[in-house]
Amino acid sequence: MKKKLIGFMSVLALTTLVLGACGGNDAKKETKETKTSEVAKETTVKVTDGEGKEVEVPKNPKKVVVFDMGSLDTINQLGAGDAVIGAPLKTLPKYLDTFKSVESAGGIKEPDMEKINAMQPELIIISGRQQDAQKDLEKIAPTLYLGVDSTKTWESTKQNIETLGTIFDKEDIAKEKIAKLETDIKELKEKAEASKTKGLVTLVNEGSLSAYGKGSRFGIVHDTFGVAMADDKIEASTHGQEVSYEYVLEKNPDILFVIDRTKAIGGDDSKNNVVENALVKQTNAGKNGKVIMLTPDVWYLSGGGIESTELMIKDVAKGFE
Repeated sequence: MKKKLIGFMSVLALTTLVLGACGGNDAKKETKETKTSEVAKETTVKVTDGEGKEVEVPKNPKKVVVFDMGSLDTINQLGAGDAVIGAPLKTLPKYLDTFKSVESAGGIKEPDMEKINAMQPELIIISGRQQDAQKDLEKIAPTLYLGVDSTKTWESTKQNIETLGTIFDKEDIAKEKIAKLETDIKELKEKAEASKTKGLVTLVNEGSLSAYGKGSRFGIVHDTFGVAMADDKIEASTHGQEVSYEYVLEKNPDILFVIDRTKAIGGDDSKNNVVENALVKQTNAGKNGKVIMLTPDVWYLSGGGIESTELMIKDVAKGFE
């Protein structure tokens, strides 16, 4: 009887040992599969594009073609500039000269599909100027639209910075940069509101003038920086409201902000000397040395990035010095 009991206990112990080993192997297998699954998940990330759509893109891409200049400067400011392999070099703003060494991806409005395809990018970033080519670009690589919504300039700029921070795993740096910009914006807005002055934002192109107000392409001056409008009836549009120098004199702004499109993209700028215009000299802005020439390539070609927003703040602040 004792022998039978001892034999039974031995078999039971052996069975338990075998089952335990199998269970251990299953647990190891499960852990390995879980880790593999987690790694797979980390290779992509879902973000919101400039139109509010959810898009899945690579996480920490190493080969990126960037057409949006604001995104290009944000990527650089986040410390991920080495990931950029292509951009539209002919219209590269001077403050982004560091990217002159990357491959040309074509024109800012006409991406070179053949060249981009040869680069084999993991991600392509675009804005409004390239939207017509978005479907063709998506055939090459995931394409993310990060244009700025002019009806809520700072909000969409901030969202784009956060999005790029998520993609490149630089969320903490993005938060720090946003916090600094918000502090600078607040200080500028307080100065603008305390001054009780009115401003007019214009774009000059080979002698022709256009005016921009709230909700327009350059509406950040009024919407975000708090500069009161010399004319609150300007129609909000991408290309602005065509105006004359007589109009400028009639509205008589205390500060006249000028963006020289011709200098930004090249051409005949001999007729663009707004400061010396006889009618402009008669305005409050002309009399008080408050005709502020905004940095053309930043305002016309860029915007919506960390550094471009910093430069815009500095430009507009000159009107309150």
